[in-house]
Amino acid sequence: MRGRFAPLAVRPFGRLLASYTLNELGDAVGIVALAVLVYNSTEAVAPTAAFFIAAKFLPAIVAPALTARLDQIALRRSLPALYVLEAIVFTALALIADGTFVLVLVLALGLLDGALAITGRGLTRGAVAGVLQPVGRLKEGNALMNIGFAISSVGGAALAGLLIAEFGVATALYVDAASFLTIAVIMAFTRGLPEIRMEREPWAERFSAGMRFARSNAVIRFLLVGQAIALVLFTLVIPIEVIYAKESLGASDAGFGILLASWGAGIVVGSLIYLLLKQRSAFGLIVISTALIGIAYLGMATAETLFVACAISVVGGAGNGVQWIAVVTAVQEMTPVDYQARIVGLLESLGAAMPGIGYLIGGALVALGSPRTAYAVAGAGVFVLVLSALVLRPKLDRGKHPLQRSVAGDMPLPEPLAATPTLEPARRDAR
Repeated sequence: MRGRFAPLAVRPFGRLLASYTLNELGDAVGIVALAVLVYNSTEAVAPTAAFFIAAKFLPAIVAPALTARLDQIALRRSLPALYVLEAIVFTALALIADGTFVLVLVLALGLLDGALAITGRGLTRGAVAGVLQPVGRLKEGNALMNIGFAISSVGGAALAGLLIAEFGVATALYVDAASFLTIAVIMAFTRGLPEIRMEREPWAERFSAGMRFARSNAVIRFLLVGQAIALVLFTLVIPIEVIYAKESLGASDAGFGILLASWGAGIVVGSLIYLLLKQRSAFGLIVISTALIGIAYLGMATAETLFVACAISVVGGAGNGVQWIAVVTAVQEMTPVDYQARIVGLLESLGAAMPGIGYLIGGALVALGSPRTAYAVAGAGVFVLVLSALVLRPKLDRGKHPLQRSVAGDMPLPEPLAATPTLEPARRDAR
């Protein structure tokens, strides 16, 4: 396993990993704390739902344009500035929690923070590709970032609950603000970040160019559209998991927590498995891991006990841990340097927007049937998606460059750009 952690010896990947993980941790703490703040202050479901739309769905529309504006600026300036702004936003939210609650202001700040968070992730992913791809360590680096994401997602929710229970919502938000300020300081003093040498362009032109590239490259388009559909199917069950655990399985509150933790543990396992499978075909990893999630959903639709559901959740979580990072890596390896932040930022935006559609469909399925119905539909839909990918793959292989293959496995490379900007090499000496 020693070689699997080799990216940690490549500067400045360690700091990028730390910033990404802390960003995810802060995002998890913030979402829980703000959801509690909105619900406690309004005692109504509609404002809480509006918060999730404002904080998770709408930022996905704003973030690609913001990324196109900022990816021309040196990362030592743009990333710290983003995190300082996030710290300011959460400080303002903490002051609101301590004072007079204003729903419209909370929603506006939630939207701003969501856009900043997605943009920060896109820029960080682009920087990681610039640092690790030249030394052939992108897959291992992405797997480590996925582990950080899984730990942050689970740990952030738990930390938020602890802080809120012991010290209140305002304190949780102040702690969150401090975490973002810490990231800003770390990134401001980070050396070796890749810099793109290019002529400045209006952000609207760069945004349009990024969208044209995503549409015109058949494999990128296939990956983005396929992942968008997959995310809708994957998230169908999220709003009804608590109902599934309590009504379908007869579990307690603790049992519901164990069920969620089982999936999270599977994600960590899947991330570690991905480290061991870096030489496998990108297409194969995506298809198999996606199918595992489908199998897990179908299994949970028929599970009768909490133990069986948890065991199946570990399998599904493992597939989840491989699937997302395999897609991200394939997209990065297919994307030229100048487009990295914009295309990966678009993928991150899909990751924020598509769950909203999944939530609505999942709720409707439960209203029409039961939680088991939602799991069955999600599982069946995933298998239809997998079969569609298998059918479409030969068409991708018959593209303009059938003999060229990416490092990720067996996907055709994009056509050369007329003018590709140069990437200043980052320092790669061991720490």
